[in-house]
Amino acid sequence: MLLEKIEQMLREIESLSAQNAEEIEQLRLKYLSKKGEVNALMADFRNVAADQKKAVGIKINELKQKAQQRINELKEQFDTAEATNNDIDLTRTAYPVTLGTRHPLTIVRNEIIDIFKRMGFVLADGPEIDDDLHVFTKLNFAADHPARDMQDTFFIEQNQQNVIKNVILRSHTSGDQAHYMETHEPPIRILCPGRVYRNEAISARAHCFFHQVEGLYIDKNVSFTDLKQVLLTFAREMFGADTKIRLRPSYFPFTEPSAEMDISCHICGGKGCGFCKHTGWVEILGCGMVDPNVLEACGIDSTIYSGYAFGMGVERITNLKYRVSDLRMFSENDTRFLQEFEAAR
Repeated sequence: MLLEKIEQMLREIESLSAQNAEEIEQLRLKYLSKKGEVNALMADFRNVAADQKKAVGIKINELKQKAQQRINELKEQFDTAEATNNDIDLTRTAYPVTLGTRHPLTIVRNEIIDIFKRMGFVLADGPEIDDDLHVFTKLNFAADHPARDMQDTFFIEQNQQNVIKNVILRSHTSGDQAHYMETHEPPIRILCPGRVYRNEAISARAHCFFHQVEGLYIDKNVSFTDLKQVLLTFAREMFGADTKIRLRPSYFPFTEPSAEMDISCHICGGKGCGFCKHTGWVEILGCGMVDPNVLEACGIDSTIYSGYAFGMGVERITNLKYRVSDLRMFSENDTRFLQEFEAAR
């Protein structure tokens, strides 16, 4: 009687079919689970006569193997069919390929570089991981100078006495200028774009990393008038021919005299609005004549040569051009934000 049940179940298993993974799982549970039909036959095995146990046991094992084999075959057929359905249909029209766009900071940085290249500046690069000597000391920052506190620097290493901090993430690209002056003789007319790092809390108006473009010109008889004319030309090329500038006295350790430059607000035309805080002016960069101590520290004779330097934040210029109110948007890679600059790429 049990042998007949086994033979009948073998025929059922050979004819099993399924349309999806869920049906295959139901078949597995029906035949091979602990409460399945194969195990139910195993429970009836104890009632088989002693002289038939060997033959019945062989048949039950054969049934179990056949059931497992058939379930595996159905799984393979289903997986193959699913993979075939996912194949690319080569007869279909090609999928549209969405072109990327340049990042707004890249767009503005390239525009800044292009303007100064047309005025004779060449690009110079420097290390992002630099040393105290080039980032501070050669730029007229004394070891105990309070100006070192103007920038919250990321320090990587310090000496054993825990006094002089040596390896740092550059806090401005002015260190690139120090490297260049050490290895090149005047005349020097360079532009140093790059990423800089400062230990600041991230907010809508500040970030722990940002981008700068700094310029340096050293030659004989360089004057503040030369600097003013270069910056006026830049402002009008970047923001429009009607742009006005003004220079306000300021302080930087590596320039003397030093100034901050404002431009007439290009949104209200200098009349005053919320963007310029109703002053009609917006600050965009710092500048000044290179301090003679900096020239001497870099091996340039300050009695023969003079020069000017300037520096600006790329994020600042980008905000002025595109009115991006939150600096964090520049580094979040939100495609919706980046797609707004497709026309400018």
